[in-house]
Amino acid sequence: MHVALTGATGFLGLRLLRRLLDTNRSLTVLAHAGSGDALRRIIRFFELTGATEAFVAALPGRLRVVETDLAQPRLGLPARAFRELADGLGTIWHSAGSINLEGDLPELRRTNVEGTRHLLELAGAGRGRPVLHHVSTAFVAGARREGVAYEDELDDASGFENAYERSKYEAELLVHAWSREHGRPALVMRPSILVSDLPPHPELPAHPLLVVERILRDARGAAGLRDPDRPRVRMVGHPHGHLNLLQVDHAAEVMVRLAGRRPSGGVDTYHVVHDRDVPVPTVVTLLEQLGPLSVELVPVKPEAPSALEALLDFYPGMTAYLAHRRRFDDTRVRSLLGPSGASAPVGLDYLWSGLAPPGRTRTGSPDAHAALSSSRHA
Repeated sequence: MHVALTGATGFLGLRLLRRLLDTNRSLTVLAHAGSGDALRRIIRFFELTGATEAFVAALPGRLRVVETDLAQPRLGLPARAFRELADGLGTIWHSAGSINLEGDLPELRRTNVEGTRHLLELAGAGRGRPVLHHVSTAFVAGARREGVAYEDELDDASGFENAYERSKYEAELLVHAWSREHGRPALVMRPSILVSDLPPHPELPAHPLLVVERILRDARGAAGLRDPDRPRVRMVGHPHGHLNLLQVDHAAEVMVRLAGRRPSGGVDTYHVVHDRDVPVPTVVTLLEQLGPLSVELVPVKPEAPSALEALLDFYPGMTAYLAHRRRFDDTRVRSLLGPSGASAPVGLDYLWSGLAPPGRTRTGSPDAHAALSSSRHA
């Protein structure tokens, strides 16, 4: 049963690829046409993350790279090549997509919605009726900030915090419609915010939260601030809020294990999330040290924002989650995987390791240590 994977050079995709290579002799990588040498980037990832020389040397013979364009019908392939690709597949993993929280909806729809639509064309065209595994996000739950988000829920009643969430919601709707139309099973996996303690490296895909460091740096520069200034910034948030952050390697492991379960025949949806949330004060401490700045959580936007606050207000996708108190239900995953589905704690030191700019060390203030010790939210 041959496997194809989109997004194989991405932050999550590379970890999925690592897990899939444990149980598959060969894979097809559906790489974005014109994006560069996908095989070289994959090889470099394994070299930098401790793979054996023998494993790395075998990769060119185990991976077939097909350049595609998810934004185009038939993935931008000639009709014959598209048919041959579809007929040779038994499983399709769709991990590609844009996670740009600041992107506009038309742009994100082109990547996340139309990309999914065209990938579903591939899944529907194959004679082998390939199984579809679709990577979504837990944040299709939208802008509801309290209560429990369940896996069977998929609606837009609460609206969305940003265009990214809406685009992933619309992509899931396509998967459900495809499953009903074709009478085929599909697996939808909804990870939370994925993180790593692997230090930033120019030849590795960027940590998704590195955009926060960039935004803070750019905003400070535009506001004329220089180190070691620590300006006070008021951000809308809840002091008892919490966010779900999950180690990306653990997420990939859980996803591949879930994919090994027998499908129900319809759309099986799983929240791939951490069993313990990270308190908002821990996230605030991280922002303060990345800034550097001093954050004050406030219930509503300031009426007279400072220059820096006004600049940061252009990036609502960055701070909207500081007010979240909801929980993602993952009863299904825990019942299927048991204790092995649980993750190690994600604390301030772990997050700093994966985000710290080169040469920057974390300050050891009492507040920082208090936030770290409180990061085991139940």
